[in-house]
Amino acid sequence: MILEQTIEDKTNYKTDKKSEKPIRSVVKSISWRTVGTLDTILISWIITGQVKTALSIGGIELVTKMLLYFFHERVWNSIKWGKK
Repeated sequence: MILEQTIEDKTNYKTDKKSEKPIRSVVKSISWRTVGTLDTILISWIITGQVKTALSIGGIELVTKMLLYFFHERVWNSIKWGKK
């Protein structure tokens, strides 16, 4: 209910000065995923003892988590709750 009402109130990003532009969410997701992926690779290497396996896990995780973060960020950006 709150999400539907919030989305209806949003016409586009040009008229909504409090929202972040999608490109900002993209850059934030890339920077965060870099840190997160390095962490995943390190943990995977420690657990498996294999660099190749760790890099494979990190590569898959990089793509999936970046996409999930982007959409998560866009949904939260459309919710008025907690904004000034």
